[in-house]
Amino acid sequence: MAKEHSFDISAKIDGQDFKNAINLVSREVDNRYDFKGTTYEVTHNEKAKTLVLIASSDNKLDALKDIVIAKFLKQGLSSKVLDEIKVEDSSGGNRKVTFKVVDYIETKEAKKITADIKKMKLKVNAQIEGDYIRVKGAKLDDLQKVMSAIREGDWEAPIVFENMR
Repeated sequence: MAKEHSFDISAKIDGQDFKNAINLVSREVDNRYDFKGTTYEVTHNEKAKTLVLIASSDNKLDALKDIVIAKFLKQGLSSKVLDEIKVEDSSGGNRKVTFKVVDYIETKEAKKITADIKKMKLKVNAQIEGDYIRVKGAKLDDLQKVMSAIREGDWEAPIVFENMR
């Protein structure tokens, strides 16, 4: 009997990498000439799963967003981790943007991923199990083809592959 292999597709974020990226943002902004003498703030609320950026102008806010995304990519996190909720005025004439931290795959998108896997006509089985999708198959090559196809897709959630067995 052939051994069955599997892996999980999820959108789980490594909390330590996320915190490291936020710390690197603060460090870089402190050293940037274009931010000298201006106010800025980067606040992460773990319980509410939000990230709030505050800067003195729209231009500074855009630059701050770019720095955040660059640091996330450097830490191995996807730029899709952040979903912009709203941009608004803050106290003191500052601008404020609030992001929702996306660390899950929505049910609708999970169903679409499993449907796309089934359309591939490979001998693999994909099941939604809570916060992740478990993909099982007898051949590692088939699982790698599935991984490759999912990576190439355009998904709303930051797709992460884990628990390859």
